[in-house]
Amino acid sequence: MRFPSAIRAARRAPLLQVLKSAAATIGAWLLAGWLLPGPLPIFAAIAALLVVQPSVNQSLSKAIERSVGVIVGVVIAVLLSLLLGPQSWVVLAAVVVALLIAWALRASTGTGNQVAISAVLVLALGSSNSDYAWERIVETLIGAVVGFIVNVAVVPPVLSAPARRDVGMLGREVAASLERLADALPSVQSGPQLQELMLEVRLLRPMLAAAQASIASAEESLSLNPRRSRHNDDLKEIRALLTRIAPVVTQVIGMTRAYYDHYEDSLADDASVRAIAEQLRRAGHDVRLAVQLADAAPEPDVMTSAVPALTAPLMMRPPESDHWILVGSLMEDLRRIHGELREDD
Repeated sequence: MRFPSAIRAARRAPLLQVLKSAAATIGAWLLAGWLLPGPLPIFAAIAALLVVQPSVNQSLSKAIERSVGVIVGVVIAVLLSLLLGPQSWVVLAAVVVALLIAWALRASTGTGNQVAISAVLVLALGSSNSDYAWERIVETLIGAVVGFIVNVAVVPPVLSAPARRDVGMLGREVAASLERLADALPSVQSGPQLQELMLEVRLLRPMLAAAQASIASAEESLSLNPRRSRHNDDLKEIRALLTRIAPVVTQVIGMTRAYYDHYEDSLADDASVRAIAEQLRRAGHDVRLAVQLADAAPEPDVMTSAVPALTAPLMMRPPESDHWILVGSLMEDLRRIHGELREDD
């Protein structure tokens, strides 16, 4: 792994999210400093910064995780300070005890780390002052509440747009894969061309996984989101499109694999194979049409006819005896694709 890839994300976070994090941190700092005069309100600022997440649901989870971790860590720090005194090695003991207690309680990794960090900070900064410890709990709760309120009140994030984009990209690539196979069937292919065909179609699986992950993130972003009523129908439409396209991914990969495994130069002259190629082009058209009708990242300057092309199952004469296994396999996969793309399904 190259070093820059470990510290740089694939995409920038939205600028609004950055501004919300900054506003929450400043607000928590000012409010905690006003309510709890004394030490700098570091706990409040950190809590607010961590609680502002890409979704309201994640914000609530992070707020609970941060608050519970701080409370347990502070309790551990106070008890160890009372039992063992202010010796410096108590800080190390607090780390071990905090991690063991978090493990025993089956706490998440984030919560367990927060317990240990809070215990160390209280012992290191607050020494044996019990008032300092309890004020840090209140301070953390203030920061968590401020961060959550800011994330909910200021344009709570909705991630349906990335889901629509990823599903649209998947649909267009499925259509392109169908068309590539349609172009290959009636033509004589070389070994490198067959390899390229397989490599390109295999890209559909990671694209499908990305689209499914995007929809899951979009659904999570609507959980507890006050804007969810305006976006539920939109996300439902995107998921319905993916439900239609996902099985086609499996069929296209299977058809390409079958063609690769059973390829012969004589396939290009088989009338049945040429008929299947035409149906594959029609299937590609209908996939593009489904993406276009769902407005899933439509391609500029590329308009697809609004009339479905795959209107009826393919009827043909029996194939040549040497090719019947491949033709039968392609026909079955094509039948399944037809079933997924029919408008009345």
